[in-house]
Amino acid sequence: MITKELIKEVTITLLKRAETGLPGDVKAALVRAYEREDNKIAKVQLEAMLDNVKLAGEMQRPLCQDTGLPLFFVTLGSGTGTVDPGDIDAGIREGVEAATDLIPLRSNVVDPITRAGKGGNIGDKMPYIDYTVDPALDLDFDGIELLVSPKGGGAENMSALTMLTPKPEAEAVKEIQTFVLETVLKAAGKPCPPTIIGIGLGGSADIAMKLAKVALLRPVGVRNKVELIAQAEEELLEAVNKTGIGPMGLGGKTTALGLHIETASTHIASFPVAIAFQCWAARKSAAKIYGDGRVEYR
Repeated sequence: MITKELIKEVTITLLKRAETGLPGDVKAALVRAYEREDNKIAKVQLEAMLDNVKLAGEMQRPLCQDTGLPLFFVTLGSGTGTVDPGDIDAGIREGVEAATDLIPLRSNVVDPITRAGKGGNIGDKMPYIDYTVDPALDLDFDGIELLVSPKGGGAENMSALTMLTPKPEAEAVKEIQTFVLETVLKAAGKPCPPTIIGIGLGGSADIAMKLAKVALLRPVGVRNKVELIAQAEEELLEAVNKTGIGPMGLGGKTTALGLHIETASTHIASFPVAIAFQCWAARKSAAKIYGDGRVEYR
């Protein structure tokens, strides 16, 4: 049985894992960036990041003083009648509040106007929870999957959205490239590079930005299944890294560790393009909670 208390405990564990360590794909990408870098200042920055990851893991302390905005992605499997939907929200909310004291986390959640916070990283619609029913999940999976992605403010502040004029394929690709590079150059060192860049194409304005956020969750280097989009990812990543912005904006070969694109069909008169940045501390952690109460972390 999936209870509110179980979801709370899983939430605490997920936040602990995400805040104090990096996923293997991100760590490996940082190592590759360090090994190919010949700029001394950039190499020092990358070495400091890798040392920071090591110390955070050993001391079980957050990787960064900005412990992020609590964003959760919940995927519902079949047979989710084993859990009360209200228990999912309540369990995550209580878990975030408890984790803020236990880990500890900086209390980042505030009212957008008054800038006052309740503490515990909870507030109006925070933690944010996105729900998806994924038909790709094993039909025998009778539980839920939780993924947490704490989003730092520095990278989040560099997000961008534009509504391009629909054009033929070649011209559209060129305009996307121009917008991406202009946004990267404007952001410079503010999102704490080397970053992961998520790009959302299509849908409506809000859908495009969600796609950009979802693109950040893909393992570094895993390409889009559509060949045309996969090629665009590779070309854009190469162009971004040729800017020379480098680690922490101090110059070097690696401005972005990865660049991922997600797409959705759109209105014939529209072409929304959204960009989301994730700093080098690309934190995320996930777990499957089965109907019988078993938990599988990844």
